[in-house]
Amino acid sequence: MSRVKRGTISNKTRKNILKQTKGFKWGRKNKERLAKEALLHSMSHAFRGRKEKKRVNRRLWQTKINGAVRELGMTYSTFIYALKKAEIKIDRKILAQIAEVNPKVFEKVVEKVK
Repeated sequence: MSRVKRGTISNKTRKNILKQTKGFKWGRKNKERLAKEALLHSMSHAFRGRKEKKRVNRRLWQTKINGAVRELGMTYSTFIYALKKAEIKIDRKILAQIAEVNPKVFEKVVEKVK
């Protein structure tokens, strides 16, 4: 059997790992062993962060809608309930954008729901 040298493959994997850890602090950017461990942690944090971002954005939308609705004499919960009752299917993201950018249009939505 012929001899297989694995230098090129190990160099390639090392380069790939170090490329992914570019911008990390201390030895985690240029030492292979530390970089591998840092990558594992960063990937798990990134996964969690993607889920967390959705929760944070939804809370922000709710806060924006609540602020806009309270100025018009309603609460958030009664507004959402009235939207469902009136069968107006606009999601919270769009409602928050309308409330922020076009208050007159948002006011018309609230009037229609009342």
